[in-house]
Amino acid sequence: MHYIGNMNDRDVRKRILPPGWYPANEKDTVHVIKNWEKSLEAPGIQSGMSGVVPHAGWSFSGKLAYKTLRQLDPETKVVIVVGGHMRAGDGIAIAEEQYFETPFGPVPAAEDFKKKLRKQLTAKEDKAADNTVEVQLPIVRYLFPEAQVLWLRVGAGEEAIELGRICAGIAGTLSEKVCMIGSTDLTHYGPNYGFAPKGIGPEAVKWAQQENDEGIIRNMLQMQSADVLEWGNERKAACSPGAAVAAIEFAASHGCEEGILTGYESSYSLHPDSSFVGYAGIVYSNADK
Repeated sequence: MHYIGNMNDRDVRKRILPPGWYPANEKDTVHVIKNWEKSLEAPGIQSGMSGVVPHAGWSFSGKLAYKTLRQLDPETKVVIVVGGHMRAGDGIAIAEEQYFETPFGPVPAAEDFKKKLRKQLTAKEDKAADNTVEVQLPIVRYLFPEAQVLWLRVGAGEEAIELGRICAGIAGTLSEKVCMIGSTDLTHYGPNYGFAPKGIGPEAVKWAQQENDEGIIRNMLQMQSADVLEWGNERKAACSPGAAVAAIEFAASHGCEEGILTGYESSYSLHPDSSFVGYAGIVYSNADK
């Protein structure tokens, strides 16, 4: 991928996450991804149109995100990455830069799609330093080297439903294939997050994983957007439920009726502690239709 036309630093959204989140250069990034590939079976499907992926540092959830994203359609030419860390009613935010920095070089923004989207909804410029989109970009660039990216973040409310449906409508008018990624982690449990309704210890871990996380995953798989928002907002089972809902609505608008769980993990497994986070990967496909 090469720079197009005249470009200066204002055109590029620079990396803000330190190397601990994901590698600093192409060589190290490829090394990590190749090691993931060695430990993974062949993708079950490669016809996904959208998915839900975790957004922690790669040492915690990168492999699961990669496992999920490689099940999207490899012919995809526009990847819509929807992040979060926004509350219900916060609306929609769009990155206005023309390129996004990755260890593989700059990824071009999907300018045409962005223009069409702005004609159908109100959105503010996304200037926030946020991990939810950035941490996915090296994987997107690796799996879809010719694709353009639309960087979005969305609130955890009705605006997420609207965003997914409108993006699906625009995608339906285009000749190239479009996929959407919803970026969210699950229950943030423990004193570090100010959320410990079951106290501390084995029963708390069991509740967070087998009740809270399992409940929102079930609703994601069944594509119940209202319930995903309720579990995320009221039960604190996801930090960015709006991103997941946008991906669900995008897939539902294309005829998908259920999701496929690609995996579930917890930071507790890697680093047992009183504070921990859940991660899930889900892909949506209508390949059987």
